[in-house]
Amino acid sequence: MNDEQLLRYSRHILLPELGVEGQEAISASRVLIVGAGGLGSPASMYLAAAGVGEIVLCDGDTVDLSNLQRQILHVADSIGQNKAASGKECLARVNPLTQVRAVESRLDELALASLVQDVDLVLDCTDNFATRHAINRVCVAACKPLVSGAAVRFDGQVSVFDLREPGKPCYHCLFPEGEDVAEMRCAVTGIFAPLTGIVGSMQAAEALKLLAGCGEPLVGRLLVLDGLAMRWREMRYAQDPHCTVCGSPA
Repeated sequence: MNDEQLLRYSRHILLPELGVEGQEAISASRVLIVGAGGLGSPASMYLAAAGVGEIVLCDGDTVDLSNLQRQILHVADSIGQNKAASGKECLARVNPLTQVRAVESRLDELALASLVQDVDLVLDCTDNFATRHAINRVCVAACKPLVSGAAVRFDGQVSVFDLREPGKPCYHCLFPEGEDVAEMRCAVTGIFAPLTGIVGSMQAAEALKLLAGCGEPLVGRLLVLDGLAMRWREMRYAQDPHCTVCGSPA
């Protein structure tokens, strides 16, 4: 790292768990963030500020006035602009040393698989089960770690799925696809603005730990937040041996 980088990331380098080696690993990494909304906003801003080498930011939606209550990547002048493009402009101001690629379209599974192959880690910052399961399938196939978050109303959750170590669970083990699970979206049910900041920031923290190889990631553990009571619960889960994505039948 040059003098500017040493100064910019000095507070990370001072941490013995990170040090120069951990920061260099972060700066050499490539991260895919799917979703540039409520969760993708704080997650991408912290990853850029922390010096991730390249961020691939994907979102096919455009900025709407109702987004500005919580999606802090975007401002009033961004209304009508694609969220990935708007996010790229914001992240360039956060840290010009981080390269940002904006993917301004909705991704099918084939396109996701192509992007996942070229990154070190994936953040799922989306808001629907179909996309989450598609992201999980391509991450399992490519053996890439996945940091997943969700937030709606006053409730949030975050977990990590990392199948680089055999026997670890995937997203499908925790939330099997096809089960009768009620899907709630903030456009219909509402969302407490700071909740997305809390969950998205935790996704960034887990991503940085994985990239730097420090700490204990949230693998096999689901953190659930009740934002009204500001109370966290931890739920442990294991691989489903019959999982059709990562288990024996797969």
